[in-house]
Amino acid sequence: MSPAEFPRIERLDAIGSEERTVAIAATPEERAALAQRFGLVAIERLEASFAIRREAAGIAARGRVEAAVVQACAVTGEPLTQAIDEPVSLLFVEPGAGGEDEVELAADALDTVEITGGGIDLGEAAAETVALALDPYSRSPAAAAALREAGVLSEEDARPLGALAGLKQALEKKSRA
Repeated sequence: MSPAEFPRIERLDAIGSEERTVAIAATPEERAALAQRFGLVAIERLEASFAIRREAAGIAARGRVEAAVVQACAVTGEPLTQAIDEPVSLLFVEPGAGGEDEVELAADALDTVEITGGGIDLGEAAAETVALALDPYSRSPAAAAALREAGVLSEEDARPLGALAGLKQALEKKSRA
């Protein structure tokens, strides 16, 4: 589970049943590597705080990931800053412990992550949380004008039936004649 960009490994033998708080922050070099991995202009800040403890089912990690990222507008390429503040609830389990069957989870259930090696990687958990929180189609205020200029209709401009709308009008004219 742990690419080398932002490793923050907590050894399994150091995690007990008493809750312990772990705070992590990415260095400028780690943020630059993660920005490249996720196709971002930059990651200006990436911090996380986790309360970790051993439970019967595995290692629970609950906390918060905060970041400031710069994405390129999907239309104009302009840099856009996005603040990320996401709660995290993970359960690290031994490989195969989750089983192969699909299970419906309760709303308060923890996302399950397989343990690899002798620890859990909170840095990778934080990085993946940031990636999942990104807007996949970020748009700057200038995006609508750029799309209009390129001839792309907005949802408001595109009527139901789209290309068939003109046909409907032609048929109505013909029936009146």
